[in-house]
Amino acid sequence: MEPAALAMFSGIAAAMVAVPGPDWVFVLAAGTRNRVVLPAVTGLMIGYALITTAVALGVGPVVAAQPVILTTLSIAGAGYLAYLGIGILRSARTAAPAGAAAHDTPCWGAFIRRGIGVTALNPKALLLFLAILPQFARPSAPWPMPAQLAVLGAVFIAFAAVFYTMLGYLADRVFGPRPRLNAIISRVAGIAMLAVGALMLGEQAIHAWPGNA
Repeated sequence: MEPAALAMFSGIAAAMVAVPGPDWVFVLAAGTRNRVVLPAVTGLMIGYALITTAVALGVGPVVAAQPVILTTLSIAGAGYLAYLGIGILRSARTAAPAGAAAHDTPCWGAFIRRGIGVTALNPKALLLFLAILPQFARPSAPWPMPAQLAVLGAVFIAFAAVFYTMLGYLADRVFGPRPRLNAIISRVAGIAMLAVGALMLGEQAIHAWPGNA
């Protein structure tokens, strides 16, 4: 790949990761309530790897061209975020004392699966990758296009993995020893998850309204 294109994309990837969204909320909730940052981040990165693979293999454009598939993904993603938000609110309401937190920690597999769902069921992540990755791939480059797209996706995943891991452990360090503040942050995270899910459903309702299709 051209070093200039890779460097430019690296800057854009860093900026994209720094913008708050569902990923942020999920990582903060994992760090503040359950202290399982690594599996949460691992799940998110697996989700982004699946999206990168879809774009690199040409599956992404096919999916993006089918409104029914995008609508289904949006509804499923919104429902999943709402489900996670309700779960976070419930755990915040029944929060255990700080000394008992270790006994109330869910298994890694559960958080990996949740992380995959947060990214893989987000159609905006797919559309964002479809819009940005091809702009930095060059047909005239020695590498084939799928390989270039895969490298660009890997760069984004690397930035995201480092940033979200730092964010999660920072939340754990700041809020973990403070049960009352921890519970407040967990409630905020749960409400934010529900709000994002509601916004996604609202967008679909607006698009489905007669005259807006």
